[in-house]
Amino acid sequence: MNYIGSKKTILDFISESIHQVVGEQPLEFCDLFAGTGCVGAYFKKQGYKIISNDLQHYSYVINRHLIQNHLEMPFNSLLDIVPNLLSTPINERKNLVCDYLTQIEGIEGFIFKNYSPASIRYSEYKRMYFTEENAKKCDAIRKKIEDWYQNNLIDENEYYFLASSLINSADKYANVLSVYGAFLKKFRKKALEPFKLIPTELIINDQEHKVYNMDSNELIEQIESDILYLDPPYNNRHYATNYHLLETISKYDTPKIYGKTGLREYTHQKSLYCYEEHAKNSLEELINKSKSKYIFVSYSNEGIISAQDIKSMLEHKGKYGVFKMQHTRYRTDSKRTYKANYTIESLHYCICK
Repeated sequence: MNYIGSKKTILDFISESIHQVVGEQPLEFCDLFAGTGCVGAYFKKQGYKIISNDLQHYSYVINRHLIQNHLEMPFNSLLDIVPNLLSTPINERKNLVCDYLTQIEGIEGFIFKNYSPASIRYSEYKRMYFTEENAKKCDAIRKKIEDWYQNNLIDENEYYFLASSLINSADKYANVLSVYGAFLKKFRKKALEPFKLIPTELIINDQEHKVYNMDSNELIEQIESDILYLDPPYNNRHYATNYHLLETISKYDTPKIYGKTGLREYTHQKSLYCYEEHAKNSLEELINKSKSKYIFVSYSNEGIISAQDIKSMLEHKGKYGVFKMQHTRYRTDSKRTYKANYTIESLHYCICK
């Protein structure tokens, strides 16, 4: 997923920097603003025990599978439903179940009625987030996953695997430039392709991991870890608005929506880190409440909080240092003019007293 603020392209920089401070031995790693989970997944693959959290529900669903699931899923209760499942090796069953769901007939559900061109028949807006056929397929798969779960035909781990696969797959076929604040006026090539449920990666290891869906400043009082990694929002772009449609697919709660883009109510998901008047105090509170041995803070030179402020916060907690690298700017629109092609990504750290 092409995600605002994603650290996917600088994972090696983050990992190498952290290892310079803490050494190579795998520890307990807490990713408190997880997003799509790429940082937590990277350290999970290195053998770390992961705590993951994000305020957005779609992020929770993605991380609930990507981070917390760590064993193969047998789908034993679907043996009489999915053809050839019994004779399929356990490590391949998740792919067969996804193929089965890809083939089910679409339905005219909430996504079809509100986020495809069919929406003009149900409201004053013609929304083009998905083609009508792909929207129907998304509705059918989401409803089937929920029905299976409610009828105990899949367990919690299998449920989150399938739900996260749907969120990631829907994002691939969405008619947007990576965020959902607007849709394209014409369907892009990928959006016109038939919808396919693509299995999300399963990272197998022998650790038990934990994923939360909470406000980070509240969760910090309940958890402890060796390493606390913080990657808070840098600016006033709320994730709740930029990815509102993924939130709706995740919850499938048929919310009241409004406006040209079909935005859902998001007051309870507004982050204080997106406000200049609150961001500094929120981060300082979070750092002060931390019980971790090491704290790392990823932050851009164009963020709301100054590098000097972050340094001061961490110096009060212990021994401070920082790593820096030039990072290609995230772009939501290739036609838009930006101040610079690059930003400076800093990884501030503290070895706590």
